[in-house]
Amino acid sequence: MSGLETHGLEPIPHSERTARTRELFPTWVAANISVLLLTMGATLSVSYGLNFWQALVVGIAAPIVSYGLVGLIGIAGKRGGAPGMALSRAVFGPRGNLLPGSLIWIARWGWETINAVTGAYALLTVLDICFGIQSNTALIVITLLLFVITTFAISGLGIKAVQRCNTWATYLFGAFSVLVLGYLIVETDWGKVFGQSAGPTSAMIAGVGLIAAGGISWVPSAPDFTRYLPPSASSSAIVRNTVGGAGIVVLPMVLMGLVMASATPDLASASDPVSFLGEILPLWLAVPYLLIALIGTLLINSMSMYSAGFTAQTLGFKVPRHWAVSVNAAISLIFGSVLMLAATGFMGPFITFLSLLAVAFSAWLGVFGVDMLRRTSYDAEALLDTTPTSAYWYRGGFSPAAVAAWAVGLGTGLLFTASDWFTGPLASNNPIGEYGLGWVATIAVSGLLYAVLPKPAVPGKKTPVEEPAAMAI
Repeated sequence: MSGLETHGLEPIPHSERTARTRELFPTWVAANISVLLLTMGATLSVSYGLNFWQALVVGIAAPIVSYGLVGLIGIAGKRGGAPGMALSRAVFGPRGNLLPGSLIWIARWGWETINAVTGAYALLTVLDICFGIQSNTALIVITLLLFVITTFAISGLGIKAVQRCNTWATYLFGAFSVLVLGYLIVETDWGKVFGQSAGPTSAMIAGVGLIAAGGISWVPSAPDFTRYLPPSASSSAIVRNTVGGAGIVVLPMVLMGLVMASATPDLASASDPVSFLGEILPLWLAVPYLLIALIGTLLINSMSMYSAGFTAQTLGFKVPRHWAVSVNAAISLIFGSVLMLAATGFMGPFITFLSLLAVAFSAWLGVFGVDMLRRTSYDAEALLDTTPTSAYWYRGGFSPAAVAAWAVGLGTGLLFTASDWFTGPLASNNPIGEYGLGWVATIAVSGLLYAVLPKPAVPGKKTPVEEPAAMAI
């Protein structure tokens, strides 16, 4: 498996499924190398009113919850050897899968746009503090274009290229994060940090949802990064490496953001999420850290576009995966330009997007997750067959139970969601709305409803057997 990856939606042949679960650790480290976590950590302090100890709880709980779900859904990848949205056809039916697939694909546009904008801001900040080059319209478009082209190149090459870049980024990020952490320990007014009073419990729980939303967005993509694992790979190792890789980044980044906010209170409301690093850190540390953040954001977007290519194929785009990726690349360039040139702020739209993103992905998660409890294998031919001959055709290409549970769960979550763009009628005056638990309600309702509704039999279901002994982890 070298060079350009040629596999698309089809399940990976067993002869090529030679990956190791330990390779997931740097994958999920790289998926979180983003300065946005610093800004979100600052938001916990400035906007949510949390103190250091509350942020510590949030920084521990959020990756355990969100990436625990990512790891659990990733088990489906080793069972079926196919991308997440291809496996989803077995649950929703070929036509029914178009409904959650379309929503997830559109949601990825926003996520990739946010990442492209963050990467462009990182490059613009480096140009400013090193060479005094001020941002202008032409430069914004050029930096965005460079970012998107590089992202397309990495994601278009496939999983091997993404994983190789992830490994090196992990080492670089770890080394410079230690330097930044050391600098903050020496320079921070710790009396001010620890002197902040505690915020309300509702804000702390909502903060977990804020940080967890980024992880939830990776749930449908989890099998994309585990499909090269053999069926005998350890399920517990999949979850452990996923949570560990994400948690080792999320926790310190969130706490560092909170600490930085004590020196720069307007960090959480800054017009861009990056330039504050040039003010807080000395030049010798700010520049390399910004460049590493730029690399990390490139990798996050490459992973997202890699998965988006599969989603586009499940929606009927009859093109190779690496060309399907180009659709998302073009969209992120257009939307990114609009956000940087026309929007009056960054964090407001970003937090609003996260709240809606979590609900959109959670509706699929509830149904797919419950289905995994009864489905331990997938029919490779049926996954690729979108005609009435498919074993997953069900009723006219739809699984009524899955589609109904998804739709009701999605609607329920939106009822409890409050944002700048949309506020549901149940977003206040009840614990679910006030604690920002609309995404949890979405998972619970969609999952429970799917569990109780009559479902079609699992085609070719075999007698359950014990999973083979775990391979190297």
